[in-house]
Amino acid sequence: MTTNITVLQQLLVVNLDVHIWSARKKLTAVDLSDTNLPPEELASLGSKRICNPEELRAFSMLKARAISLLERNGIRFLSGWAVPEAKMDAISNELASIGNEFRACKEDFLQRYDKSIQEWIAKHPQWASMIASSTVSEEYVRSRMDFRWQVYRVEPASVPAGATAQDSLQEDVGQLGNTLFKEVAGTARDIWQRCYAGKTEITRKALSPLKSLYDKLMGLTFVEPCVAPVAALLEAAFASIPRRGGITGHTLVMLQGVVCLLQNPDALREHGQSILEGNKNTTDVLNLLCANTQGDEPLLLTADEDNPTSPQDIEEEEPLFPQVIDSQGLW
Repeated sequence: MTTNITVLQQLLVVNLDVHIWSARKKLTAVDLSDTNLPPEELASLGSKRICNPEELRAFSMLKARAISLLERNGIRFLSGWAVPEAKMDAISNELASIGNEFRACKEDFLQRYDKSIQEWIAKHPQWASMIASSTVSEEYVRSRMDFRWQVYRVEPASVPAGATAQDSLQEDVGQLGNTLFKEVAGTARDIWQRCYAGKTEITRKALSPLKSLYDKLMGLTFVEPCVAPVAALLEAAFASIPRRGGITGHTLVMLQGVVCLLQNPDALREHGQSILEGNKNTTDVLNLLCANTQGDEPLLLTADEDNPTSPQDIEEEEPLFPQVIDSQGLW
């Protein structure tokens, strides 16, 4: 199933434009003049750090926060992320907050830049001349650090008959649903490893990353029909969970089954399509996931109608951000 190009009417694209000074310079043969090096055609030199990398860690973490925000709300598309227009105000506000933190960290770093360089040299006295000869000015560093983003709308252009520009855009848009399910699967694999693998009991904090996935799916139900049933499956799973206490037994088995299902894009789409066609309902799917390994009839999971757990009951957890960010070709 492909996504219709009319979906662009409900999406905006956010391009993240963040630059962090690498604090590296090319390592030259002069730097290692006392070392017998192989010829250049055989091997090339790497780079040298001219500043303590710990000084720049805060910038990478802020960049990761921005990426996480866009990943939680949008889908990778073109040069950035396609996000629901309805969420753009909230996303912009959060990006502005991260940008302000980035600029404050930048000014703080620049104020102590010279001192940081001297401390780095003092830490490596044997290589003092190599570091000192490679340093750059504070103004150069300032020009190499920035946090910006651009928001734009994508619309098919009117093209002459036989031209392929619009067809190419339709191909990219048509893959949005597939991309969404692949992203959900990737996130679910991380959730499994962090929260569910090998566990016999979990706390309600383990529901938070699933709540984030639910919010992402709910915001993008218009991308293709199979998305809404998957979001409904998560909502039904939440409703079968006690509002208090640890999560164990069949309820945990059911959640583990849900996370395993989320890791398989093809199975996810199959279940979504089956629910759409009326061949299954969310309760059927959850009970199948809860079936025990002995082959007995699964327990019937039902929501507590008087006191169900809803997605809004689940507290948000501070997301975990990667220390090293893969650009994925976006910058």
